[in-house]
Amino acid sequence: MKVKNICCLGAGYVGGPTMSVIALKCPEIKVTVVDLNEARIAAWNEEDLDKLPVYEPGLAEVVSEARGRNLFFSTEVDAAIDAADMIFIAVNTPTKTYGEGKGMAADLKFVELCARQIARIAKNDKIIVEKSTLPVRTAQTLQTILDSTGNGVHFEVLSNPEFLAEGTAIEDLFNADRVLIGGKQTEKGKAAIQSLVDVYAHWLSPKQILTTNVWSSELSKLTANAFLAQRISSINALSALCEATEADVDEVANAIGTDSRIGPKFLKSSVGFGGSCFQKDILNLVYLCRHFNLPEVANYWEQVIILNDYQKRRFAKSIITSLFNTVSDKKITFLGWAFKKDTNDTRESAAISVADHLIEDGAEIHVYDPKVSEAKVKQDMQYIWELNGVSEARIQSKLKQIVVYTNPMEAMHQAHAIAVLTEWDEFKTYDWATIYTNMYKPAFVFDGRNILDVPTLTKIGFEVKSIGKG
Repeated sequence: MKVKNICCLGAGYVGGPTMSVIALKCPEIKVTVVDLNEARIAAWNEEDLDKLPVYEPGLAEVVSEARGRNLFFSTEVDAAIDAADMIFIAVNTPTKTYGEGKGMAADLKFVELCARQIARIAKNDKIIVEKSTLPVRTAQTLQTILDSTGNGVHFEVLSNPEFLAEGTAIEDLFNADRVLIGGKQTEKGKAAIQSLVDVYAHWLSPKQILTTNVWSSELSKLTANAFLAQRISSINALSALCEATEADVDEVANAIGTDSRIGPKFLKSSVGFGGSCFQKDILNLVYLCRHFNLPEVANYWEQVIILNDYQKRRFAKSIITSLFNTVSDKKITFLGWAFKKDTNDTRESAAISVADHLIEDGAEIHVYDPKVSEAKVKQDMQYIWELNGVSEARIQSKLKQIVVYTNPMEAMHQAHAIAVLTEWDEFKTYDWATIYTNMYKPAFVFDGRNILDVPTLTKIGFEVKSIGKG
């Protein structure tokens, strides 16, 4: 099948950027991104490109060129499904917060709803592409639902997991390490795979496009993120030892990273990893291992998450201990709330966990992030408190301990301590001498990303606490 019309269900961090680049690189293909969230679609259609719902360097330029030409954002889901040759499913698959598999398994209710809607609407053969992160063998579930309609339409289900790093997603799409496409190894399955290969071949070379069976593709996504997160937890585990022994974790990372068998990437110690994928995918992997009666394997991968949670608790405890064992009524300024720089995504951000610990100890958290709004910060905290069964009255009381700023100097004025939670480049360029003058003394800085010039800040007078440095 030569694809002329693509529909994507889900206009979030995966669907929006991915479809925008496909539209840009394949001008002869009509690409329609649909979502039931009217506000999100309205934001994608904003004339002011600074108001797009997803912030990614380079995304606004891509949307500007393709939107209205062959890229469209709509809430007309049924019409887009009906017209499409190929349908990407890019809806959210969060970790379950209820029932069987609570806290570990992926919640596939949105994926199943998509499949049932496609089955109900489709009048001709279609290729269905799993873009959301899904457990192994989800493709079989989709295929069963799609084939149960009895309306004679043939569906081929492909797995095409995303490997985007937020903050560099557009560059990752333009020049991918690899695009992975899994499908059935039948004649029709191979033809469907080739149809998707032909889409990506508009701008990627054959060596960048890998094809596998559908199960290998689904599992590769989970294990890729598990391996990356494992490296972060490994260096963070060593950061605690470095602090105890007065070694320097950056020097240790550099020493082991020069070994070609190990390599230097993902050996940057920090307050902990976040984002929508790492924790969710590892928990999903743990759940699968337990489901298939592999407890030793499950325990191995679960330790990556346990260590990450420990690192965030350790950072919060360091702040409390350094501030004379109490942060009650003290102003702690957070520089950064997003889980990493160059994105407005806050899912599983380390800042959320650290804020929770400090607020419980009575601190006032004053937040500045260049891309995250006050509403989002408070929504993040309210969500975890509701999840943990905190009463509504207590939640409202705790929310009063959070203040969000649009000016970083105001956020740091008369602070007892500053904590760097996101590695935004602008934090390095601030007038730290003036910041020091306007803080309570001793003036503490807790660098949770190891991005600041410690000798300079120390010379100014700051008490600087860095991750993994004695």
